[in-house]
Amino acid sequence: MRITILTLFPEMFESVFASSIVGRARANGVVSIDFVQIRDFALDTYKHVDDTPFGGGAGMVMKCQPVLDALASVRGSDSYCISLTPSGTPYTQDKAHVLAAKQHLILLCGHYEGMDARIGHHMDEEISIGDYVLTGGEIGAMVIVDSVTRLLDGAIREESTKEESFENGLLEYPQYTKPADYQGDRVPDVLVSGNHQKIAAWRHAQALLKTAAVRPDLLRKQQLSKEDENILAHPEEWQ
Repeated sequence: MRITILTLFPEMFESVFASSIVGRARANGVVSIDFVQIRDFALDTYKHVDDTPFGGGAGMVMKCQPVLDALASVRGSDSYCISLTPSGTPYTQDKAHVLAAKQHLILLCGHYEGMDARIGHHMDEEISIGDYVLTGGEIGAMVIVDSVTRLLDGAIREESTKEESFENGLLEYPQYTKPADYQGDRVPDVLVSGNHQKIAAWRHAQALLKTAAVRPDLLRKQQLSKEDENILAHPEEWQ
């Protein structure tokens, strides 16, 4: 996969994308990531990329010309163009899977008070990473790159992604490692029992109960089995 990021602050990305899974995926050729400095496409001497909003109001707005010229410089027939904006569609794990199937992602990072609305006419999609406002779209682009890259073949072991939060509509079950007893706080006995069937049942129950407690909205989207309903009705049996 190829990812191109249009930004006013390319220097924000390199240390993030040189580390961990994304860094290894880049080094192994699983994904290539390049950056386009939007300011390079400004036509005036001072490289202005923003101006005051029509109708008045606080802040500055990113102009069409430098943004769309930057986009045109990298857009191809296989490109899928996304604008990062608080007013976009909320980002989900399902969307990460959709984007992971694309050949070329272009991520446009807004800044200042926002972007000229006409820029949106040239995008395939607008995405928000949450119901809050950031200084710019760069952090949102980092989120998308990280979540998409880890789904690509060769980035990590496939089994490592199958039981993560949101992959099956539930939050992930609790995880433990050595020592089994840390200052009197013990790992649940079932996890050291060696009974894989009981371990799988316990993990599913814990994921279900955690989702019910923390994200009940996710459960409303699930088709619960009778066994699931019994777990939710008797959580004390899984303590």
